[in-house]
Amino acid sequence: MKVNKWTLGLAAVGLVSLPTVSQADEKITLSPINSAVSSTVLSGYVDTSMHWNLGSGNGNVPGFAYNTSSKQDGFNLNAVKLALEKPLDENQWSAGYKAEVLFGPNAATLGTLPNLNSTAVNSQLAIKQAYVNLRAPLGNGLDIKVGVFDTIIGYESTDGPNNPNYTRSYGYTIEPTTHTGVLGTYQLNDMFGFSAGVANSFGPAVGGSGYNSGTSSSTDRAFYSRAESYKTYMGSVAFKAPASLGFLEGSTLYAGVINGFNRGSVSGGGAHQTSWYVGGTIATPLKGLKLGASYDYAETPGYGTSEAYGHAMAAALYASFQATEKLSLHARAEYASHTGDAVTPSSTGQVFPGRVFAYTGTVQYDLWKNVLSRLEVRWDHSGDGSYVFGGAGPTAPTFVAHNGLKRNAYLVAANLVYKF
Repeated sequence: MKVNKWTLGLAAVGLVSLPTVSQADEKITLSPINSAVSSTVLSGYVDTSMHWNLGSGNGNVPGFAYNTSSKQDGFNLNAVKLALEKPLDENQWSAGYKAEVLFGPNAATLGTLPNLNSTAVNSQLAIKQAYVNLRAPLGNGLDIKVGVFDTIIGYESTDGPNNPNYTRSYGYTIEPTTHTGVLGTYQLNDMFGFSAGVANSFGPAVGGSGYNSGTSSSTDRAFYSRAESYKTYMGSVAFKAPASLGFLEGSTLYAGVINGFNRGSVSGGGAHQTSWYVGGTIATPLKGLKLGASYDYAETPGYGTSEAYGHAMAAALYASFQATEKLSLHARAEYASHTGDAVTPSSTGQVFPGRVFAYTGTVQYDLWKNVLSRLEVRWDHSGDGSYVFGGAGPTAPTFVAHNGLKRNAYLVAANLVYKF
């Protein structure tokens, strides 16, 4: 039985392959190399933005992913992506590949490659994905990825143009992003799909980033001094509503878990970490309106004396309305909290309060062909009483924890992306 493949969550959409030119009256015999190249698809995007921070001082900015102090009150290149892919066909023993490379500041933040030298920040080059894709004729077909692949959990994607909003959520911020390993996906029927995999570590460093006798090599996969390297294990299940459910047709529910060792979760050594995720999208009777929700929970249990205990959670509600063919409106409300620094990313100038609320509204109007154009307003509010945003805070009240002058951060951003 053949089952149509469907994408879970926010997968890559709208990527255009290069046109091919042929003569109807010519017969061309392709060599094996030419045959492989002719089925390869080139795609990608150029992602740019403009940030305006209301108020003064950008020394401390909200700590959601890819939001650095250097991007504030100015014009930015976020990322350039180039992707080559040979998709799987309908053959039982189909094979293909995918290779995606990111350039620019977001690539440095993603951090899949080691530093250029001891004083440089991460290289503004990242391998986002690079895997061999195989299909084995087991049941409806088992698809297998071997190499570097995107994480299996999350409502939002590392590819910003595929998300409903320009800025990332705190849920995305506490999730893993990239793994090096093996991932199997099986579509049981039109409604249920499953995936399971094993990787070197949480990542994101290509090859895995583990911990071995205190070393911090970006390719070290072992945990402490065990004979066998410690691995990361993952699994997920997805449900897609059938046509028999009426207006709910196409709604999705997705849940996943990842357990392993996260080199970057705690300064000086890393820790075991488990990340849980559940999320979904719901179609509504109102044409063009879709609602979504997501919940992330990450925990480091604090084994022994070498690891710290900590946890982080993030919950978000989404709404998207396709008003016209070109105009769409998107909103997101979220709450996040954490204890300690065990599961939260850290970067110079970024602040993740113990509790934070965030509200984001986005207007998208695609005026030019192949160009995604968005205007976004975002408000982050420190919910634990701390004055953490803005510039240096010598005048902030001394009875609360503070790094900055403000409990609120406001951002107005424009985002222009050319997709090809």
